[in-house]
Amino acid sequence: MSDTVTPLLSATALSKEFRTGRKEVFTAVEGVSFDVHRRQTLGIVGESGSGKSTTARMIARLIDPTSGSIEFQGEEITQRSGAALRDFRSGVQVVFQDPYSSLNPRHTVEEVVSAPLRYQKRNVAGGYRRMVKAAMERVGLNPDHSGRYPRQFSGGQAQRIGIARALIVEPKLVICDEAVSALDVSVQAQVLELLVDLQRERDISYVFIAHDLAVVRQIAHKVAVMQKGRIVEQGPRDEIFDDPQHEYTKTLLSAVPSIDPRWDAGRRT
Repeated sequence: MSDTVTPLLSATALSKEFRTGRKEVFTAVEGVSFDVHRRQTLGIVGESGSGKSTTARMIARLIDPTSGSIEFQGEEITQRSGAALRDFRSGVQVVFQDPYSSLNPRHTVEEVVSAPLRYQKRNVAGGYRRMVKAAMERVGLNPDHSGRYPRQFSGGQAQRIGIARALIVEPKLVICDEAVSALDVSVQAQVLELLVDLQRERDISYVFIAHDLAVVRQIAHKVAVMQKGRIVEQGPRDEIFDDPQHEYTKTLLSAVPSIDPRWDAGRRT
């Protein structure tokens, strides 16, 4: 089967429960299923508390699902641990929302970006410095600044450090968990352009988590809409945006700003 037919990642009936007391259980995600194909971006949207980030952390195996299945490149990964889990993480990396809190402030950029290489115990001829500088240069950072600390960079630059860290192990899938929501609009556009360019160059797939539908429309090929831990609608981007079927999706879209007042009036109607 071709790459466009066989998903890179498949999530089937994923659920996650958290125990909040001796008998109380909170269901954060329930019965979520979706596919992510090679060289494509799946946008997962919804308001705060809809289960987007919990879903992202499950497919990255940062937390374990309560039930359900995750397949990556055709192999079940929900039960992996130890070296097998480390191998999986060489193919899947995460870019987090707040670049400063996700980058160790006590480590230099060189140490931060090379961390996945050390975690995966990769031996690199001549050390990691050459690879770190190449990754920094590709994301638009000055490689001569690899000895600086994250707080010495702007928010947009710090997010580029996070992207460089994700790229250093050449992953197949990058999960962007609200990766541009903390940035101002002009910097958002630059980071989105970088992500799109990297996808074309390296055949990367993305799971792009966001509450901002205007941002998702710029980058996603497919969209899944989450509400209260469930996917209520999913499909190709243009179908979701141009002809939404679920009332919740329509409500989300009605809140997206438009520069065309006629379109805004039509949506409100």
